[in-house]
Amino acid sequence: MSLEVVILAAGQGTRMRSSLPKVLHPIAGKPMAGHVVDTVRSLEASGIYLVVGHGADRVRKALAADDLTFVEQAEQLGTGHAVTQVLPKLSDNSQVLILYGDVPLIKAETLKELLNYATETSLGLLTVNLDNPHGYGRIIRDEKQRVTAIVEQKDASAEELSIQEINTGILAVTSKQLQRWLPKLSNNNAQGEYYLTDIIALAYQEGTLIETVQPGTTTEVEGVNNRLQLAELERVYQLEQVEKLMALGVSLADPARVDVRGQLNTARDVFIDVGCIFEGQVELAEGVEVGPYCVLKNARLGPGVKLAAFSHLEGVALEGDNQVGPFARLRPGTHLEQGAKIGNFVETKKTHVGQGAKINHLSYIGDAEVGANANIGAGTITCNYDGVNKHFTKIGAGAFIGSNSSLVAPVEIGTGATVGAGSTITRKVDNQALAVTRAKQLQKANWPKPVKKQEN
Repeated sequence: MSLEVVILAAGQGTRMRSSLPKVLHPIAGKPMAGHVVDTVRSLEASGIYLVVGHGADRVRKALAADDLTFVEQAEQLGTGHAVTQVLPKLSDNSQVLILYGDVPLIKAETLKELLNYATETSLGLLTVNLDNPHGYGRIIRDEKQRVTAIVEQKDASAEELSIQEINTGILAVTSKQLQRWLPKLSNNNAQGEYYLTDIIALAYQEGTLIETVQPGTTTEVEGVNNRLQLAELERVYQLEQVEKLMALGVSLADPARVDVRGQLNTARDVFIDVGCIFEGQVELAEGVEVGPYCVLKNARLGPGVKLAAFSHLEGVALEGDNQVGPFARLRPGTHLEQGAKIGNFVETKKTHVGQGAKINHLSYIGDAEVGANANIGAGTITCNYDGVNKHFTKIGAGAFIGSNSSLVAPVEIGTGATVGAGSTITRKVDNQALAVTRAKQLQKANWPKPVKKQEN
């Protein structure tokens, strides 16, 4: 049988106290429901159905993808009612996995085990034992320990409330079973809702085996109802990421103070200091050192790169043995060749920096090419924007740009050329030439200093 997945994501999440739909609140920079969808994709489902309700348009916009089908639940009348909205879209002979958009850390391995029991004669139910089961539906078993029903907290007797095995809401069934059971659901309960959990009793009455599976950890099935729970699952997720990194040979100054919000690929002997954030696709080659409080987004750092504190890199490639920072900002399109160096309070954008070149202090170099072994003095800027268009600056190999110079693009500085400190360059400087554009220095002897006027 093929696999189809239903993800329930219609709830408002009033306890989040937010205008943002609950399932769009992020874990590691990605909407909670996005984590669930990514896990499902690893199962190679033939159909993924996301049931939306509150903030449906925002959810569609945030999660839109070719392999997702959105189904609207106009009225939130319970989980059973939500799944019923998808029923017409399901194939006649498939396994159906039912998940929740606010339970973001469920593992594919757990779901695969659960799917083993989605047959015509059985179903798979994910349960977990909690020391404090308050608020959850309890698993009811008979004298042979067979599951017979699920009783919700508000409908449970005192004896039933003492049960510690609870329903996670996650189950694996067949489409044929849903077609039989969903039309039989009733809303005759304390909530006045159609509970999906009531199909368990229907299955038992029919003689269908109800097989239970438990997750590896309780955090896999923890849902998010408020900001505290969101923060708690964020830390769980981040700890999982850093454990994987350390197993690959990464040293972390403090595993509790690193955030991975994308895909971080690392080689051996990488060191990451405290407070660092990794977003998008980031690659750290062997021997890379990332100093404290750095932010890397869509960046590739080659072997031996040393990144000093408080540096921000986005959309960049560093070939290796580069030194960057502290307080450097490398913007999209920056490419550093082997051994190039970027110092403190330097900003670059769409700039190719040649092998061994240096931009050491307080400079802005944008839309530029810096040749091998060129040296850019402190306070240098490329004036690349005329208010409408960007223009290109080319600095030749071995060139020396004196401090506090302005290179007005489009302009070219030749190989081995020198620009005197404080110059404003508007025309090409030839190879090996010296260009200086300073105003003449005036000096007046015995200049009388201004005196502060006496107040009356």
